[in-house]
Amino acid sequence: MTVLVVYMDVIREAIARKWFLALALSTTIALAIVGLALRLDVVDGALAASRLFGQILDSDIKSIDIALRPVFQVGAYAVYYIVMVTGVFGCSGFGPSMLAPGRIEHLLSLPVRRIELLLGTYLGVVTISSVIAMYGTIGLVLILGVKTGYWNWGMISAGWLAAISFAPIYASMLVSSLIVRSAPFCGLVGISLVTAGIVAGYRENLLALWEPGIGRTAFELLMAPLPKISSLAQIAGHSAASAPIDPGEMARLVAGSSVFAAAVLAFGAWLFEKKDF
Repeated sequence: MTVLVVYMDVIREAIARKWFLALALSTTIALAIVGLALRLDVVDGALAASRLFGQILDSDIKSIDIALRPVFQVGAYAVYYIVMVTGVFGCSGFGPSMLAPGRIEHLLSLPVRRIELLLGTYLGVVTISSVIAMYGTIGLVLILGVKTGYWNWGMISAGWLAAISFAPIYASMLVSSLIVRSAPFCGLVGISLVTAGIVAGYRENLLALWEPGIGRTAFELLMAPLPKISSLAQIAGHSAASAPIDPGEMARLVAGSSVFAAAVLAFGAWLFEKKDF
């Protein structure tokens, strides 16, 4: 119950922040621009022509589901990585704000345990990032669906996969704030982990370039536990483009991200209990 109170406090703080209101407004404006600028001439389930800002993009007649696959795939990648970047910068201040001198002493004087503060803050921020991701994804699906009559709900996977991928990223950011109470430092940790996660997704390809030795072994051990950001992005893109995906591979990647987040939060809970304020 206390976790829920902390969770709701984080949600209220996010709503009160002008940055998040600006993000919601900018997302709405971007969707409106796409809706007004993109013109698709659909005849009997086929795309006769497509125009963006009045310029002809394609005049070849294609089946609408085939013609729009690249559009949905690019949109899925855009939503996925935009959620990553905006989530890192937009949410980097929640941890340091909770731990600010004066506020943390007040919170700890209340009947609330440290683990409840940590979990409530974490779940609140992950919820915020999920709402933003789904808002942008569903908005794009609705715009293209209304314009073409073709509803590709597979693209929504980009939204929830982005939220799943951001969960371990923010877990690391939140725990890093226990070490250094600085929003820029948390942002740096987040961007570094996103970059490392992209590299980790291509681990097998990169290992082929290394000669056997200590360097290759160290790289393999370092990349192995990290969430595979780029691999989940590829699954999101394939799902949006109606391409075949491996459910087992997706489940393994989602489970890996979840285990990483849980392990980082467990370490954070231990570290939080050891700190004096």
